[in-house]
Amino acid sequence: MRKEMTEHLMADLPQIYLTQNDMDHLLKLVEAQPGKRLEKLENELVRANVVPRDKIPADVVTMNSRVIFENETTRERREITLVYPESADIDTGRISVLVPIGTALLGLRVGQSIDWELPGGAKQRYRIVEVPFQPEAAGEPG
Repeated sequence: MRKEMTEHLMADLPQIYLTQNDMDHLLKLVEAQPGKRLEKLENELVRANVVPRDKIPADVVTMNSRVIFENETTRERREITLVYPESADIDTGRISVLVPIGTALLGLRVGQSIDWELPGGAKQRYRIVEVPFQPEAAGEPG
């Protein structure tokens, strides 16, 4: 029954995309942190559509992308860069993929929304407004 419930819940989530390079790096990151609560990131990796780097749509939030999103629950808009933990710096808007908002935004396309439960149990809805910079679209290494 649990597997059926998980499949049903995942069917309600928006389709996400990852490059093979991002998938490889994120899997290593998850494997290097045994015991940490990375279940949500693992779930996102499992359901992601993996595409070649040169085939990723330019409006997808990939690693090291700059993204403008709206918290549809609070109507707040923010611009952040989605980064690996070692590059995170909240003061400069560099948000780790390991924090809830980073995991939630990963792989979404402009116009997509996702409902996300935060660690305290509160639920938020995030919508991608724009991806002003994506390394793959810019021809830069991810």
